[in-house]
Amino acid sequence: MPSFCYQIALGRVGLAMAKPSIFRVDLQPTAPHLSTDSPSSTSPRRDIVFVVNPRGANGRTGKEWKKLLPYLRSRLGGDCNICESMTSGPSHAVDITREAIQDGADAVIAVGGDGTLHEVVNGFFWDGKPIANHGELACSTALGIIPLGTGSDFARTFGWKNDPHEAIERIAKGLRSRIDIGVISTERGELHYFINVADIHLSAKAGFYASRYKRYGNLCYVLGALQAFMGHHNKDLRIRVNEGEWEVCSQVTALCIGNAKYFGGGMKITPNADPCSGSLEVVILQDFKWYDFIFKLHKLYWGTHLLVKNVSSRSVHSIEVEDLSGSGSIYIQSDGEHLGFLPRKVCVLPAAIELIC
Repeated sequence: MPSFCYQIALGRVGLAMAKPSIFRVDLQPTAPHLSTDSPSSTSPRRDIVFVVNPRGANGRTGKEWKKLLPYLRSRLGGDCNICESMTSGPSHAVDITREAIQDGADAVIAVGGDGTLHEVVNGFFWDGKPIANHGELACSTALGIIPLGTGSDFARTFGWKNDPHEAIERIAKGLRSRIDIGVISTERGELHYFINVADIHLSAKAGFYASRYKRYGNLCYVLGALQAFMGHHNKDLRIRVNEGEWEVCSQVTALCIGNAKYFGGGMKITPNADPCSGSLEVVILQDFKWYDFIFKLHKLYWGTHLLVKNVSSRSVHSIEVEDLSGSGSIYIQSDGEHLGFLPRKVCVLPAAIELIC
């Protein structure tokens, strides 16, 4: 039985397309092994699926992944069936993850940046429910991360270094903890999941523009912010927290909803967020001018901006956000992915996924 396999999945071509086919190719010489039916056999080998975006970080992810493979095989190949799935375009990682879970994979590992992680997380759910494997009621497949992309903001919350070898050691140890996931719903009932931070207005617009400059690495966040500032106006928003009364937040510059702490290449935007808390942290910046960001940018990186005037924070289980003007032009994104415009409702799903930590 091969200890390493390629998993090649066909891309998504419409929602009605059947799930991708899988082909496995042995990458190592076949070695004698004990049948799992033998009385002396050990526990069955685990299937671990690595979802790789080879074009991530302007192609650097694919190159670094190839360099990492020998160490990965030597460290995990003795205990696991290692399956590699290369994404071919947007949302392909969602399909790969869903199929892996349905086929009973022990873990799905997102290899790349926060964009790849975001798609893998969305692959854990379908129609508002966790994907089940082998007919079970709840998903038991774990989520893992190997950071090889432009940004790895989610990993910062746990104090993890941007080191793929360290990530492989975590996978080898196999320690797991259940974490919360955020879910964003539209007026039409469409659902989108996030693991890190969802944000609205200026920061979301900056993220939208930053995606155009990914070839410049973390500098893309600075370039995106500069472009977003051009023609920016603070807006009055209406919010409702935990199904309570509606309230008006005047002259909102940005509203950030954190399941974890960091976004934008290391800004500690929601410093009190904890993905194991069962709640989300909402931070609202009001009436900020362009020069406020110049003089207070260091506070955003250190997470001390909550002490600044016109910055507020609260812990929530749900929040609804509307644009009072009804212009339909207020951006929203999650985990750096553009999701359109307000209105939106955001809720927390406590302990929704097992994370390899």
